[in-house]
Amino acid sequence: MNEREVLKWLKMKVPYAGDDCAILPFRDTQLVLTTDMLFEPADFPKGTTPYTMGWRTVAVSLSDIAAMGSTPLGVVVALGAPEFEQEFLEEVLKGLQDCCNHVQAPYVGGDLSRHSVLTLVSSAVGESREPIKRSGAKHGDLVCVTGQLGRTAAALKLFANKKLDEANELFCFTPRINEGLSLAPFATSMMDISDGLARSLYQMSEAGGVGFQISHEKIPVTREVQSLSSTKMERDEMALYTGEDFELLFTISKTNLQAAQRIAAFRVIGEVIKDGIFLEEDGKITELNDRGYEH
Repeated sequence: MNEREVLKWLKMKVPYAGDDCAILPFRDTQLVLTTDMLFEPADFPKGTTPYTMGWRTVAVSLSDIAAMGSTPLGVVVALGAPEFEQEFLEEVLKGLQDCCNHVQAPYVGGDLSRHSVLTLVSSAVGESREPIKRSGAKHGDLVCVTGQLGRTAAALKLFANKKLDEANELFCFTPRINEGLSLAPFATSMMDISDGLARSLYQMSEAGGVGFQISHEKIPVTREVQSLSSTKMERDEMALYTGEDFELLFTISKTNLQAAQRIAAFRVIGEVIKDGIFLEEDGKITELNDRGYEH
């Protein structure tokens, strides 16, 4: 089974699965819970610093909390490694604490174990009275994204080219906690872009029973993608399909657009339609390929 088949199977077996976080009713509010596993070399290319490992480990889970429009309440991290070296552990700890402090998410501990492969597992819990789900988009809503796409794709190229300082800087992305909280009153659906924009649109389409048409020229792309890609095809691969951008993809009604723009920075890239996933480019409309990052 590939990842998508496993996720569909799990969704049938586990009622809480299907969104960026599980939603757990608790007293007069809702808790959101997520967990992520990163390991060498798949998630940490050669040249990734321990500080970056710590930062990125918690950032991916905090990105899920952001995608639910929720306030982070706490983060724990489990680390498995062949051996424990104090200098390495200090740098990992500094990275994860700095990321948590940057978005005011308490880091509260974790676990250690010997493991043949360096592995870090983060879990985060957040709170929201009305978490934003992937479903909820309505025909005629606008499709929007925060930030710029292609950040991780550019970092991977820089790692491969031994430009490690630049690569590590790009890997330390900021979870969009503030944006998620600001957009929560307006968003009809939301998720983070972990598997690539194209795959995320298909995931949101499946969750909400709607379609999307996006404009190629409106997709925001990092300047690093522009400088590192030699062809349009390569640029599109980096911005649309590579994934792990961890920006927020969301929908919003046209009537709420101006109010949302006053409190959060984002780009409108398309519109919700009845069905299908389409890309408009140079006056031509074609079906967007359903592919992206596979774990």
